[in-house]
Amino acid sequence: MTVHFIGAGPGAPDLLTLRGRDLIAASPVCLYAGSLVPEGVLAHCPPGARIVNTAPLSLDEIIAEIAAAHADGKDVARLHSGDLSIWSAMGEQLRRLRALGIPYSVTPGVPAFSAAAAALEMELTLPGLAQTVVLTRTPGRASAMPEGEKLAAFAATGAALAIHLSIHLLDKVVAELTPHYGADCPVAIVWRASWPDQRIVHATLGTLDAAVSSEMERTALILVGRTLGAANFDESRLYAADYDRRYRPLGAEPRFPEAS
Repeated sequence: MTVHFIGAGPGAPDLLTLRGRDLIAASPVCLYAGSLVPEGVLAHCPPGARIVNTAPLSLDEIIAEIAAAHADGKDVARLHSGDLSIWSAMGEQLRRLRALGIPYSVTPGVPAFSAAAAALEMELTLPGLAQTVVLTRTPGRASAMPEGEKLAAFAATGAALAIHLSIHLLDKVVAELTPHYGADCPVAIVWRASWPDQRIVHATLGTLDAAVSSEMERTALILVGRTLGAANFDESRLYAADYDRRYRPLGAEPRFPEAS
């Protein structure tokens, strides 16, 4: 018996890894975060599976469900939205399972920021503009932010920011970022990325507040940076005709002679 922690992706039922889909289909028990994982993903569950929405459950109750499945020798598909490596609350569950001696596996998922960038048809790292993407959030009731992790500190680097779980604090976000990026800095809000009712707002830090609808909450992602929608940026050297690389050695003394 194994508990399979699976990143269920940003929302679209087909934005799952093949491994994740197959593990869901092979698990007779499925625990899913119903507040964020759409029911369409549950279509991959096998007929007769025990499907439990964990949104109203406490951590103790979730572990009790897993322990019961373990006692019955039944694999569990444990679904969390997006990818499990950020803000999934997986860590505290794994700690409990290790203490109980219950085996588990972890399968990554498509994170919300990459689904949002795909919806925008944008590359977030463009040569000469930004080569770093910071995934962050503002403080919330469930988790405080460590003292050194402040929006202003990240903004000072000029990196592209993907700000999660913060649409309800939009005024605070704009106030902290504007001194560093400028009021004309491009911003995109992607609400419910990849869902059927996905919505996108393009604005600047100076016009953002007026552009955002009040219905955009919780699952809206804020993307900020000079790479958003940029047309004037350097081309990467990767595909330059005179760039000596392992699979395209150039000159009398190429850097990678063994590939020639």
